[in-house]
Amino acid sequence: MSDLPNPLPRPPEELGRLEKAWAFPRGIAVITEINNNLIGPLFLATALMFLLLAGLLGVLIRLQLAVPGLTILDADTYNQVFTTHGTIMMFLFAVPVVEAVGIALLPAMLGAREMPTPRLGAYAYWIYLIGGTAFFLSLFFGAAPDGGWFMYPPLTGKAHSPGVNTDMYLLGIGFIEISAIAGAIELITGILRCRAPGMTLGRMPIFAWAMLVFAGMVVFAFPAVIVASTLLELERAFDWPFFIPERGGDPMLWQHLFWFFGHPEVYIIFLPAAGMVSMIVPTMARAPLLGHSLVVLALVGTAFLSFGLWVHHMYTTGIPGLSLAFFASAGFAVSVPSGLQVFAWIGTFASGKKVRIATPTLFILGFLFIFSLGGLTGVMVSVTPFDWQAHDTYFIVAHLHYVLIGGMVFPVLAALYYWAPCIGTPLSERLGKWVFWLLFLGVNLTFFPMHMSGLLGMPRRIYTYPAGMGLEIWNMLSTIGALVALVGGVLLFVDIIRNFRPQGGGGNHWDAGTLEWLPNLNYGPRSIPAVDSRYPLWRHPELSAQVEAGAHYLPGTITGLREGLVVSPAEGIPQYVAVLPGPSWAHLVAAVGTAGFFLVLTVEWLVPAAAFALLAIAAFLYWLWTGTDLGPIGEGRGPIGGGIVLPTYVTGPMSTSWWAMNALMLVMGSCYACLIGSYLFLWLVNGDGMWPPAGLGLPVLERGAAALFLYVLAGATILLAGTLLRRRDALPIWALPLALALLGAGYAVDLSAIRDAGLRPSQHAYSGISYALLAWQGFNTAVAILMALYTQARSWAGMLNGTRRLTFDNTMLFWLYTVGQGVTGIVLLHGFPRLL
Repeated sequence: MSDLPNPLPRPPEELGRLEKAWAFPRGIAVITEINNNLIGPLFLATALMFLLLAGLLGVLIRLQLAVPGLTILDADTYNQVFTTHGTIMMFLFAVPVVEAVGIALLPAMLGAREMPTPRLGAYAYWIYLIGGTAFFLSLFFGAAPDGGWFMYPPLTGKAHSPGVNTDMYLLGIGFIEISAIAGAIELITGILRCRAPGMTLGRMPIFAWAMLVFAGMVVFAFPAVIVASTLLELERAFDWPFFIPERGGDPMLWQHLFWFFGHPEVYIIFLPAAGMVSMIVPTMARAPLLGHSLVVLALVGTAFLSFGLWVHHMYTTGIPGLSLAFFASAGFAVSVPSGLQVFAWIGTFASGKKVRIATPTLFILGFLFIFSLGGLTGVMVSVTPFDWQAHDTYFIVAHLHYVLIGGMVFPVLAALYYWAPCIGTPLSERLGKWVFWLLFLGVNLTFFPMHMSGLLGMPRRIYTYPAGMGLEIWNMLSTIGALVALVGGVLLFVDIIRNFRPQGGGGNHWDAGTLEWLPNLNYGPRSIPAVDSRYPLWRHPELSAQVEAGAHYLPGTITGLREGLVVSPAEGIPQYVAVLPGPSWAHLVAAVGTAGFFLVLTVEWLVPAAAFALLAIAAFLYWLWTGTDLGPIGEGRGPIGGGIVLPTYVTGPMSTSWWAMNALMLVMGSCYACLIGSYLFLWLVNGDGMWPPAGLGLPVLERGAAALFLYVLAGATILLAGTLLRRRDALPIWALPLALALLGAGYAVDLSAIRDAGLRPSQHAYSGISYALLAWQGFNTAVAILMALYTQARSWAGMLNGTRRLTFDNTMLFWLYTVGQGVTGIVLLHGFPRLL
């Protein structure tokens, strides 16, 4: 820190330009703001609102089950309440709340001004708020889903669930998956590229590591539930028989897809919570985290192992014994990295001179107790013979809630009390302790007796039970515990309403060592600090004053617009100054269009759904036109301090948008991989070795070869266009139209190869999954063509040349991905059956 880039305070007018660039709109227009300092707290408040609503539904469930034979809720209403409770907790609270904390804190924690794609984060919030609210309100119209948050076919098929309730889940929850993926893409790009200079991966805070792992898991896990929901909706709407055994389908396909998402989901929400704990414990112990590098490896290891656990939910479905042994071993193995983190926290507490017993500390101690009990019962249900006895009983309900509440809710509440002074005003310590003890006692009193009722044989998902089974005392205790926890929850919201005001950080409240405790306003820190340790505020107590004086990097604005410093992914070396978009209605209109499309589609209003889809597409195009590919080009460069001059416009792998596009392609590829897995699973379960089954034809091979040739030509054309753009400083007028025609023709020929073979999607699961693969390719093709048309429009507007080519480069990336996916589909649909 001795060689600061600008050791003298900066002139006042420089600060004025910075404040002007980052000023919030006034009045109602404030909803157009995309700054993380606004979106983050809004995201967090909305997630807590859904926690309260789901908690009230949970209390209603417990009142219904307090004694045998109650009729507070009838069976249908109970199923809707139970399903909505679980769906809100998993989709509208658990994942969004950790994304909210990440969006609110990560820029400041990383020493950045903002995330690199702020409109994407704002879009993720608004689609979540609009769609989530509509989803909850469906409960009051008898249209809420009623098949459980897991939605197993055949009970959720059209034959057994003819109403719109299941569609509300399958389509209505789609926007939440889109929101989570949008947030994950923003987090991956921001964590890897927007950090303080000198903040290497080894110096990055544990919470940033946890959120990076979280985002990576979302990218690979959420596509499975997207594919599962899409296949079931196609079956319900168009009679494509993916889960109907009489026509080659299998309900087990849903379980494999759903739990490939569902079990990693537990760790998707646990790992960020563990990251929060790893930030709070060192501050309260006044000691660096013990085994920092090992904790990072534990986060990565837990994520990796979690994808081998989905069959834990399927032990009683007839899975072969060898497979059960493998998944049981994975269940034991995942406890090792989780346990390593627990010992790291305990060791850090032990290494501190004096642990500060404040409200965050209490919630962490409660977390350690409750989560450890949940982990022990998790090991128990990993033992196959025990799981056969406990499966689908209230023992599993108890285990699930101990893991989720202990492993996620308590750390989030610890984080709320810990970081509230960082983004606003502190919460009450006195009320906080009451909240903790009421929740701690209430949670244990609610869920510990469920272990006993489960062992006595009480099944899950029932709305009443007969007397005389020995269940009365345990259910009454659980209901009393739920009411105690409700009082604690209400007191928490009273504390928030009375005491919290989001008005910028109020100083280093806990004397912490990480960068989020620097003074932080709309634009983040006054200047972006240089970092040389994991706890820079402890190593350099003068850092806060230096940053406020503008004595570090980028103390002003080079272009007069909002800007962020972009560094190399591993070493944190400054690479360029990114010009960021400002407030706009585009992301909000796009969110309304997206949520409206999915929600209106549930009631099959096709014309309004199409109107909402067009509205969303138009908003996206305006968003891209005005909010991307910004900044001066050519010789556009500017000083950031310390004699360093950086460009203000880059393209290719140096650009943050290139990284975001690659993350998006990972999502698309994961969806396609799940479809391929579904294709192979249906081949296996049909069992006679014939694929396609007797009576169904193979796709026309000559058409497949022609489609492959056209796809390759389309890819070659886009590559040639990129080369010519670089050499001639202009895009040839024929390039994109030719590539577009080739790609469209390739898809049309590919589709005709299936259709002309006499295959129809409703005949059999074989033809249905073949058409599903082609439908996904068709969606990607349509997006690629739309991107090409948009790129051509930028070229005609004079906004695309050999230097300003960011739009073209991203289009080329997605185009090549679409071509590769098309080639893969041809090899699978034409080649695989002929090799059997």
